[in-house]
Parts: sequence; structure tokens; C-alpha cells
Amino acid sequence: MKDDLIKDIIQEMLPFLNNAQGEKLRDVLQYTFAKYEINGKVTEDKEVEQNFVELFLSAKRIEGCSEKSLKYYKATINKMLYKLNKDVKRINTEDVRTYLTQYQERKKASKVTIDNIRRILSSFFSWLEDEDYILKSPVRRIHKIKTRTNIKETYSDEALEMMRDNCKEVRDLAIIDMLASTGMRVGEMVLLNRNDIDFNERECIVFGKGSKERVVYFDARTKIHLQNYLESRKDNNQALFVSLKSPYKRLKIGGIESRLREFGRSLGLQKVHPHKFRRTLATMAIDKGMPIEQLQQLLGHRKIDTTLQYAMVKQSNVKIAHRKYIG
Repeated sequence: MKDDLIKDIIQEMLPFLNNAQGEKLRDVLQYTFAKYEINGKVTEDKEVEQNFVELFLSAKRIEGCSEKSLKYYKATINKMLYKLNKDVKRINTEDVRTYLTQYQERKKASKVTIDNIRRILSSFFSWLEDEDYILKSPVRRIHKIKTRTNIKETYSDEALEMMRDNCKEVRDLAIIDMLASTGMRVGEMVLLNRNDIDFNERECIVFGKGSKERVVYFDARTKIHLQNYLESRKDNNQALFVSLKSPYKRLKIGGIESRLREFGRSLGLQKVHPHKFRRTLATMAIDKGMPIEQLQQLLGHRKIDTTLQYAMVKQSNVKIAHRKYIG
């Protein structure tokens, strides 16, 4: 009861105090209230409580977050609020830590998933702190969860050539070349239209995460195969890639994923999926000496740490570098 009363007083005083003054006020209230016995019923605030989640999402939307990300943020935060069943202003570090622990046990979730939830909750509460709705974020003392780094597979040169040589449809060959030479996300590729392609400059503009535009480039082989595919089409759909049969609808992400999986099974290749092309391009670029900042721009990453996770440097190159610079 006393703790809740202290929190309420401090929350009301936040606009008028700095951090040091707020902490001092807390100490004074705790010392003073320790002398008294406080009994009483908490009266409900009749005013409509501000919807902090919606305010937070509005702020993130202005920052450029995609609707898909905002939907994930909202679901993650609301699950936590529903489970804790407490006023946002009264949630403490132990509440959040217990929630994450129980979520992991209940859902058998990976450390990566739990850290994603922690990161979203941290962003939410840090925003509340910055906007002076709360004194201090309860997630501040919950540090990043250490996860094991797995070296993810890339396509070998042989695997890429096998896929190209065994394409029975000119469309599939164009898709493989487009993914392999640009490193674009499959979600970016399915949004492309015919008139988005600049064949003279061998480039096109894609819309990445957060509706951010960037230019991607393709090689001469991709240009030829893409032109052959477009010339073979008899439909009027403006989409760059469409289904093989009438009514020739725009290909969706699921359609490309299932086509590549089916393709991989027929050739005896493991884990054939669109994102693997992106990782392969990143690794190849690093191995050939592309500066990491340029690769970051090419892949459309906001943080360079993300680019480093994609680019797996080959061990043979590490050995050569060791002999060159150290051995």
C-alpha cells in the first residue's frame, strides 16, 4: 500500500523534478511513511486512462516502423500487460523478469525469442521513461540475453550452378538469378513491377523494411535471363514475376518459397530457401573484400551488427589473413 502511494506521488511530480530530485523525494517519502500505518481503499481514477501502448505505437510509426513490426510490438506488449494484470506505472523489474522466465518455460521458447520480447519491452518502457510517464524503466536492469551464434549455411558455387542448369522454366531461372545477384529480400522482390527494372543501368529500386527505398544491382546474366522471361510472357500483369498458369497472378512470398523447396528436393539439395541467397551474397562480398559499410547499404540494414551476422567469413580466408598479418 505504501509503495503504491509513493509511486503515485512520484509519478505526479515527474514533470517538475529531475532524476536526482525524484530519487530524493522517494527517500523522503519512504522515511516519512515508515512512521505511519496507512490503511485505506484505493479509489479508481474516473478519468479515462491514457492508452500508453497506442501512444507508443504512434511514436514508432512516425519513426518509420512498418505496420508488420507495429503489429508484432502491440501483440508482445499486450500479452505482457494481460499476464501481469497491473497498472503500467506499477510494473517493476521483478514483474518483467518473472514474466520472461515463465514465458520461456511455458512456450519452450528459444533464447533468441525471449531476447526479442525483452528488446520490445525495453523499447516500450524506455519510451515511457523518456516521455516522463514513469520514473525509470523496469527493463533497464534486465540485460541482453546471450545466445549461441550458429554459423548458417550458404550456397556453394556448385549448388547455384546446379539450380541454374536444371531450371525447366525461364521464370524460375530469372528468380534464382535475381535473388543471387541482388541479395534482396523475397518480400521486396514480389513487390517489383516490370517498369521498376532499369536494364540499361542493371538496377532497380526496392522498398525494404520500414518502407525505406534503396537501389539494388544485378549482373549481366540476370539481365539476359530476366529479359528472356519478360519477352516470353503473354499476359498484361505489371508484376515482375507471375504464376505460370492463367490468370497469371503476382507471385507471393509463399509461392516462391514452396517452388524453391520443391526445386531443392528434386536436386537433392538441403535447405533451399530465398533468404539463403541473401546470406550467400553477403558472405561472398565479404570474402572478395567489399567494405562492410557498402554491404550494409546494399542489403538495406539499419545497423551494421545485422550485416555482420549475415556475412560469415570463410575459415580459409582467416588462415590466409593470419599468415599475411601475423604469421
